Amino acid sequence: MAFSASSQNKDVSKRHASAKIAEILDRLQKVHGRPVSRIRFEPMEELISCILSQHTTDVNSFPAFDRLREACPEWCMVVQAGPEKVADWVRQAGLANQKARHIVACLQKIYERSGDYTLEPIRQMPTDEAQAFLESLPGVGPKTATLVLSFSFGRPTIPVDTHILRVGKRLGIFPESASEKQAHTLAREIVPPDRTFDFHALLIQHGRLYCRAPKPKCSDCVLVADCPWEGKP
Repeated sequence: MAFSASSQNKDVSKRHASAKIAEILDRLQKVHGRPVSRIRFEPMEELISCILSQHTTDVNSFPAFDRLREACPEWCMVVQAGPEKVADWVRQAGLANQKARHIVACLQKIYERSGDYTLEPIRQMPTDEAQAFLESLPGVGPKTATLVLSFSFGRPTIPVDTHILRVGKRLGIFPESASEKQAHTLAREIVPPDRTFDFHALLIQHGRLYCRAPKPKCSDCVLVADCPWEGKP
């Protein structure tokens, strides 16, 4: 099941890797079920909620997002309020001062580019261009950009979080030395476009339930027989 780093530059090897990933997903799907993609928020809401979710959990970020929207039902009101007031509203999400600065700066930059507080122009952009646009915004990296593109626009992008990076490395999908940013690039190259959401959802679920960081349940894992991870008990 291992994916050699040297093979990633060859089309034939990429096709082989894609076929192996499809096989992995089929096996995980038998355990976890077929994920269903649902739009959580409209694009601007998704972007701001993703910024708030950085380095924290949904339990903390969603209430902070709700408070922000309750205080500022229009995005222009967030900009008018300024980072200091925004930080007070989103305190529960952690790193409040930093996130508040990023949110206000994001909104300002989006307005400067489009004349409105909207991400709808992205709908007409190729995926690479849309991702580059999002990553140019303050506080937006590959994970946040791909989350917005996947969850709000239905694009075949893969947000890579800590679970996906860990499971992907253990399965040999990503090199052990791969950073989160490198994993985003590699995943897009080798994961079949019609299975991107499956890859995202199933690896997260498997990482939470079986391939956990401190105490992986390898004996119960459907992939254990072919898993190349040297840390298997």
